[in-house]
Amino acid sequence: MPIKRDLLLKKLIARRGNSSIKIITGVRRCGKSYLLSTLYREYLISEGVPEDHIIAIDLELRSNKLLRDPDVLINHIKGLIGNGTYYIFLDEIQLVEDFEEAVMDINALDDTDVYITGSNSRFLSTDIITEFRGRGDEIRVHPLSFSEFYLFNGGDRYDAWTEYCMYGGMPALTVRKSHEEKMEYLQRLIKEVYLRDVIDRNNLRDPDLMGRIILSMFSSVGSLTNPNKTANALKTAGFKDADNETVSKYMSMLEDAFIFEKSDRYDVRGKSYFSTPSKYYSADVGLRNAGLNFKQFELTHISENIIYNELRIRGFSVDVGIVPVRDKEGYRQLEIDFVANKGNKRYYIQSALSCPDDEKRNQEIRPFLKVDDSFKKIVVTGDRCLPWTDENGILTINIVDFLLDQNSLDI
Repeated sequence: MPIKRDLLLKKLIARRGNSSIKIITGVRRCGKSYLLSTLYREYLISEGVPEDHIIAIDLELRSNKLLRDPDVLINHIKGLIGNGTYYIFLDEIQLVEDFEEAVMDINALDDTDVYITGSNSRFLSTDIITEFRGRGDEIRVHPLSFSEFYLFNGGDRYDAWTEYCMYGGMPALTVRKSHEEKMEYLQRLIKEVYLRDVIDRNNLRDPDLMGRIILSMFSSVGSLTNPNKTANALKTAGFKDADNETVSKYMSMLEDAFIFEKSDRYDVRGKSYFSTPSKYYSADVGLRNAGLNFKQFELTHISENIIYNELRIRGFSVDVGIVPVRDKEGYRQLEIDFVANKGNKRYYIQSALSCPDDEKRNQEIRPFLKVDDSFKKIVVTGDRCLPWTDENGILTINIVDFLLDQNSLDI
């Protein structure tokens, strides 16, 4: 049974033939190649594109080693092109020397539609679009969302939720059944793929320090932190070289490889950003749990991480909201877990594992009541309940319902 990734497929279809280089980015093993070479290829064929008009080259294969020479690659593709539009899929393009120039030359050929993927930290840099001088169009791929995971697995939705919280949504887990298989796969990914790639590509001289930084970031997802705080903790643990500058650089490398994303704090009233501290979220909660050897299973932080990833999958930019207030209790900064923005839309969202009574609910919605604008305010809770809206216009919705309904923000 194929894994359906309809939202991503629609993004590719919408960009078909737009003359830009389609750049498929995302953390390694999240399904970039599958999206392109299986799902999108099947779509093109269903639309009448002849199979020989789809040129797919995996540059990681030894049999394609000669094609890593940019001139050889360009001439090879020229030799395959005839009449009509040709769709060029280049996987692991970073293995080609001067790949930016090679790809732009291929894209300049008549009747070509070019799509590329890559996996190293240089290719995955947030500046990759700039490398193509405005000719790039990025499609970001994440691990499976909960709705994609549930569509594939089926069964009881709450059982599926429990499993997703533990193992996350890396696509290869769909063929692994036991806890041991899933745990070993995720831990191998972290040690043998992600860490090794970041260390090798950046020529790091202290791999142990990078290993401890990634563990520290996994441990603190959903908590405010900064490089200085992390550096101090590492020095206490015996890493004498863990100064603020080094830790900041290493954390940026992990961001560039899409293993983590940073969410900055935003003053909702003052409409400005705080430079520090920030929150970091893991690309996948299964990776986070495996990195910590499944010993720190805090459902509060895991749920928050999943909601953050879901908002990013839906195309929102996401900040941590800060609402400064001064009242009889003094000056305080109330926090809104997520300020989600896309175009002219904004949503304020609180992640609440449970609101068992009015006191807990009032604590969650207190920041909402201090916000003066009319954007929608939502509490996403682990409590099983039907969606309901209170007298303040605040929506409360169960987290599983929120994740399975792509229109849940607008209920």
